[in-house]
Amino acid sequence: MLQFKRRIADRPAYPNRMVVTMKTNGKSRLNKIASVLAFVIGAMAMFAGGKVLLGTLPDYYVIDWLPAYNFAMGAISIFFSSVVIWKNNKFAMPAAIGTFSLHAIVMLVLLSVYRAVVAPDSVVAMSVRLAFWAIILALLIVQQRQK
Repeated sequence: MLQFKRRIADRPAYPNRMVVTMKTNGKSRLNKIASVLAFVIGAMAMFAGGKVLLGTLPDYYVIDWLPAYNFAMGAISIFFSSVVIWKNNKFAMPAAIGTFSLHAIVMLVLLSVYRAVVAPDSVVAMSVRLAFWAIILALLIVQQRQK
């Protein structure tokens, strides 16, 4: 909620100066932080997946379906998850749990089925995504407990 207030110290020098402040409580602030994190990690995934899909191949072997997965999950993170988390929608927690779970399943598949061919960069990128989504989940859980 935007609130306008005059600075008392500024009245003599600037009588018409207004300061805009955004009143947020700790609960909504945690949502906003989680949403920004979801947007950032989604943008990183879309960028990485999109580069490979457009033909810029790295120096290592790329598993065929992984760039498409990265691009799709990045798009979902940006256009769905970050929005419902920002709005504190009822789908915020299910979206975060679903995204984290899907990343965890893909990580397990990479480490078990594709262990011999998966690039270390792909494992690191998936680990970063899992860490981001674990932080997002933690923020949402803390926010829910504060209600």
